Amino acid sequence: MAARPNMPRPIIVKKIIEAPHGGHHGGAWKVAYADFVTAMMAFFLLMWLLGATTEKQRKALADYFAPTIVTTKMESAGSNGMFGGDSIVSVDDYPHGAGQTGTRSITIPRDVVGGPKEASGRERERERFQQIAKSLMEQVQAKGELRRLARNLRFTETAEGLRIDVVDDADFSMFAIGTSQLTPAGARLFGEIAAPIAEVPNQLMIRGHTDAAPWSAKAGTNNWRLSVDRAEVTRHYLEFRGIASERFSRIEGVADREPYVPTDRFDPRNRRISITLGWRTAANN
Repeated sequence: MAARPNMPRPIIVKKIIEAPHGGHHGGAWKVAYADFVTAMMAFFLLMWLLGATTEKQRKALADYFAPTIVTTKMESAGSNGMFGGDSIVSVDDYPHGAGQTGTRSITIPRDVVGGPKEASGRERERERFQQIAKSLMEQVQAKGELRRLARNLRFTETAEGLRIDVVDDADFSMFAIGTSQLTPAGARLFGEIAAPIAEVPNQLMIRGHTDAAPWSAKAGTNNWRLSVDRAEVTRHYLEFRGIASERFSRIEGVADREPYVPTDRFDPRNRRISITLGWRTAANN
């Protein structure tokens, strides 16, 4: 049968079901974008401050945001002055906080105990500490066999008192390597240290430090024990040189956890003994 030429074409309806769209995403992206812009603003502000301030101002800002660093250092440890000079142990400069003084413009009741009197007591003790440091350096430098070891002494005023650090280097060791046995040079140096501190009644704290040199399992010891043993040997030797036993308030070892040279935990300068003469006054000026 022939097809009809004028027959209309069939209409085909195609039904497409689309997947449902997700809900509205909210404003989370706006919060993330705002955090990003804030961080960028803080970064550029920091860069501007670094470019617009001097090195001294930047150091003051850094000290302000590091309030737990309470040690003081005028310039560098060494042989040219008590808190100045240059030496192999002058690798770092601690922030100087001794000049931070409060105001006395407030009204102090007549019968109040303390105040300015207590502050002046702390100042007198600070002067006494500086005299001890000066005397010790002078007597070490006056002896030819010990003069070279003056550079291994370092004096720092801390929240606890005057800290005397005896620092090893490539040419000097207080103790035989890996032991708590004093070397002859170490014994002579500790003998010189004992003389001036025996003349004051302040309490003493001794802390031992080691480098990060590892120990074998067969050694039967470790850096924790070694640092404590060296601190105890130091205490015993100072007592032998005339310091009363009741003056020692704390003996401790911290192994390699407080390195003197943080960038190289195997540096020999990390091996040191810290002897601290404690404050006798309660004020913390």
